[in-house]
Amino acid sequence: MVKRKLDLIYFTLKKEFGSSPFTLEELKRRNIFGYDEKSLSVILNRLRKEGLVKIEKDEKDLRKSVYKLASLETLNVTNRDDLIALLKRAADLVRGKVDYEVLLILLFYKAFSDLWKEEYKKTVEELIKEGWKRDEAEEEAKHKEFYTIYIPDPEKNLWENVIKAQENLTERIRDSIRALGDANPSISDAVERFLRYLDDLIGKSDIDLIIRQVVDIFNEIKFCPIEGDVLGDAYEWLINYFAPQKAKAGELFTPREIVKVLTEILEPGIERRKILDPAAGSGGMLIYSYKFVKEKIGEDVAKELILVGQESKDINYAILKLNFLLHGIGFGKNVKLYFEDSLLRPMFKEQAPFDIVIFNPPWNQDGYGEETLKKSEVKQIFSPTYSPNNSADWAWIKLALYFTSENGKVGIVIDNGCLFRGGKERAIRQEIIEKDLVECVILLPEKLFYNTGAPGAIIIFNKNKPSERKGKILFINASNEYEQHPEVRKLNRLGEAHIKKIVDTYRAFKDSDGFSRVVSLEEIKENDYNLNVTLYVFPQEEIEAINVKKEWEELKKVEEEIEKTERKIKVYINELY
Repeated sequence: MVKRKLDLIYFTLKKEFGSSPFTLEELKRRNIFGYDEKSLSVILNRLRKEGLVKIEKDEKDLRKSVYKLASLETLNVTNRDDLIALLKRAADLVRGKVDYEVLLILLFYKAFSDLWKEEYKKTVEELIKEGWKRDEAEEEAKHKEFYTIYIPDPEKNLWENVIKAQENLTERIRDSIRALGDANPSISDAVERFLRYLDDLIGKSDIDLIIRQVVDIFNEIKFCPIEGDVLGDAYEWLINYFAPQKAKAGELFTPREIVKVLTEILEPGIERRKILDPAAGSGGMLIYSYKFVKEKIGEDVAKELILVGQESKDINYAILKLNFLLHGIGFGKNVKLYFEDSLLRPMFKEQAPFDIVIFNPPWNQDGYGEETLKKSEVKQIFSPTYSPNNSADWAWIKLALYFTSENGKVGIVIDNGCLFRGGKERAIRQEIIEKDLVECVILLPEKLFYNTGAPGAIIIFNKNKPSERKGKILFINASNEYEQHPEVRKLNRLGEAHIKKIVDTYRAFKDSDGFSRVVSLEEIKENDYNLNVTLYVFPQEEIEAINVKKEWEELKKVEEEIEKTERKIKVYINELY
């Protein structure tokens, strides 16, 4: 019996019996599933093995058993793995029935309801210490300024009060989340985008039962003791869990291993604290940059980073904003997230220049030829050579370089084809190579991305190369540096050893047989400004040692066998004719 079906049975029983004990006879009598007694007994045994049902002796008749549904609290959600295990259960419940965005907004709603309760309790106690009477403190503590995310009229809109509804549960949840969004202008635009998914569910048959099942899972999780990084990572896990499904619709998710390579190379920190992602997606690159600094240098320095992101896709922008909040990174003077097309309307102009630009734009994005880019608010960036209409890869690179400081770096994940295609792209490559801005080109393994098996590339640009790197480009061929993805059979991924090898090689900036090579700009010019990594470094194939004498003896044996066979065939033919 598949896990998902067991989950559905568990939640159906939960709705029917709650925490009350029941017998096999009673379950059969109610005929909830239409199964016979033997099948019901098998199901209850499976639920027991999963830890979802407890079996005890009936006090009235010790020959019989009594069943009681276990509380999900027994799963002891205290860390990342426990939380992800529960989210996977919820994800498997809704797969194919509702959009995963519904799970994301419910997770956000439950998490910040729990946080509101914790902050309310803390505020009341602090006010009492200051001399307030308890009833006055409890009323004062409901004011907006005390909260990370304010929940208006908590008696009506707090999670634990909303889920008591016996009817129209989905509609009640939607209305309360809308009230939450209206009360918090910094996230109102993101919340409104999520609510469209809940709006689409209203009135659909059995939808309240599905939402109730998800609520029952989330209702057993107390989010307030869980650290922001753990909660945020769980949120990102949900995004990535549905990535194969979204990839079919053209979405491109950046594997976290690639984000780690970029961040380790670009090294955000005290000297590089202004960071831009002009194609921010769910915000993974900016968030990982924050975590990198927090772990390597300290949280105080991480909080001083200026993180700026811009995203043009509606729901991605909503996911981006909530991802920051769930990672415990609030909005303020140091965090700015914009919704707009970066190539046409870069909203981050006032924050420029940036020490680091780190991003993975849409590959081979069409519709951004000369006619379109001349309408850009920063059209001067793209002339005189505009990107071709069928690929904006180099338009993105021009944009990034323009907004980078004189000592800044750019790290981009891009389609491998932009390294060697001709025409306008070749002309732009020539312009940028001759300015000596390209520091490193890394060929990635194939099958790292959900929606394409093609190998991507990382290009590192440096506006202030060290003297020993001037006039040179490091090529790294990491096409063989991968392991099989542990969850998606058709995919590969970079392992920790592969990441370390790539980063260490970039830092050393030296040749390594079959893996890396430092190439002069003169050689690249001779190759017509072609940056194809395999043109400069190709993995060495293992050469098998050959024992000539042994191989010769084997060959003689084969030849003797062929001669014997030929003689037999000749005899057969003579007998026939």
